[in-house]
Amino acid sequence: MKLYTLPGACSLADHIVLEWIGAPYEAQVVTHAQMKQAEFLALNPAGAAPVLQVGDWALTQNGAILNYLADKFPQAGLGGDGSPESRAEIARWLGFVNADLHPSFWPLFGATAALGEDAHAKACDMAKRKLRGLFGRIDSQLAGKDWVTGSRSIVDPYLFVVTQWAKKTGVDLAGLDNLEAFDARMAADPGVQAAMKAEGLI
Repeated sequence: MKLYTLPGACSLADHIVLEWIGAPYEAQVVTHAQMKQAEFLALNPAGAAPVLQVGDWALTQNGAILNYLADKFPQAGLGGDGSPESRAEIARWLGFVNADLHPSFWPLFGATAALGEDAHAKACDMAKRKLRGLFGRIDSQLAGKDWVTGSRSIVDPYLFVVTQWAKKTGVDLAGLDNLEAFDARMAADPGVQAAMKAEGLI
């Protein structure tokens, strides 16, 4: 297996999961420029990371890769306890991070800059307020838990990644004590540290 990853992007979640699984893999760190070259575009025409290459097969989309890894390596226990309810809870919260939290950062990453300074500033302010509410929901979900769904899963690395984004873009996380404790646990995890070091993040 070979993971193409952009430092600090959502692909870091896949990188962490691969560390947790413990199976042999290669991580190829790529730049924005490299992702626009023909060799990479042959793997992912969207020119984006992550890409997981397994033999001649290239899998894109972060959610798909995380689910594939959970199903491919059930012994790692990252896909629930095998019950439909457990798998559905993971799907629920993975969807929340992937479809609600992640896209809400787009204005903060410059997606609305072309609208002009005032409109962009308003979009960023609205994004930060929306993200505060979304992170508040995940903070409530983490009450009394070390992990989002109660046991360690593919959701946790993705939440860790977007929490780093929140801290870097000035999203107000004050008072979200459950999230803060989760973030500290993840940051101290050897697999998380190995992935971040490989991407030059620590």
